[in-house]
Amino acid sequence: MESLKYTNHKDNQRQWTSRSIGSSIQHRFFYGLIRIGGRRLAYFFLYFTVFYYMLFRSSVRRKCYFYLSRKFPCDSILNRATHSYRLSLELGKVLIDRAIIGILGHEKMSVSFEQREVITSLVSRGKGVIFLMAHVGCWQVALSALNYFKTRIHMVIHREEGDVDRHYFEHQSTQSPFSIIDPEGFLGGTLEMINVLKNGEILCIMGDRVLGNPKNTVSVDFLGAKAPFPYSAFKIASTTGSPVVILFTFKEGANRFGLDLAKVIYVPPDLGRAGENFRPYVMEFADVLERYTEAHPFQFFNFYDMWGQT
Repeated sequence: MESLKYTNHKDNQRQWTSRSIGSSIQHRFFYGLIRIGGRRLAYFFLYFTVFYYMLFRSSVRRKCYFYLSRKFPCDSILNRATHSYRLSLELGKVLIDRAIIGILGHEKMSVSFEQREVITSLVSRGKGVIFLMAHVGCWQVALSALNYFKTRIHMVIHREEGDVDRHYFEHQSTQSPFSIIDPEGFLGGTLEMINVLKNGEILCIMGDRVLGNPKNTVSVDFLGAKAPFPYSAFKIASTTGSPVVILFTFKEGANRFGLDLAKVIYVPPDLGRAGENFRPYVMEFADVLERYTEAHPFQFFNFYDMWGQT
């Protein structure tokens, strides 16, 4: 798929990149397919594109290996190749679905969410809410499904220079439905995040990759080995009194996604700055994420060696 995203090991500070391996022309090709024939036509070409990458790009197979070797440690060579193809294919479908929302409209995608009332109740308390998400399913579908909230939504995300892959709202002439906080800005964007929560608004943070200072992590068990996870979300929750809502999406059909409120975590106040104080809450997140991979093994999209950073 032209828009698969993988790690860049040249950066010693961060072992992943959000930049696509596809060119601008390749991306426009798939966007054009969506406009001409919708999901079916784009999916049709996707199967062959992923097969090409599996056959001729050993780097793509290698970067699938990091996760798959942990998830399926007893795989044969044939099974590993099959699983690499399926994992890359699922990512490609998610990226096409994301573009479909922006190009053809939200009505082309159905999102089921049975726990709206829980979040509505948490937001109404006025202390802000932290959505702790991960690179699973399609987080942009999740945000598009939460547009019924009256409060503003803020996303902690770093957009790398030269990235040609578009977010769903960038296919439209409308303004972004959420504001963006750059974790590589002043003080890692911490002051902005705290202000968002003090205003009673929603803050979305990815809990499975290090954004900002890589020292702000603790290593916990994940898929059979230690892996570093950031604890910033829990530190901010301790400062502001905001609940942490673990929110995951999963693809459950050609045009259907599910949105799952996996857990609500309340962090005690004034735990300080030491990472060890937040280890129990990071462990809770890692446990929930591992259970997600059991239910949806081909919808976890971290294509870098998480475990090799400990």
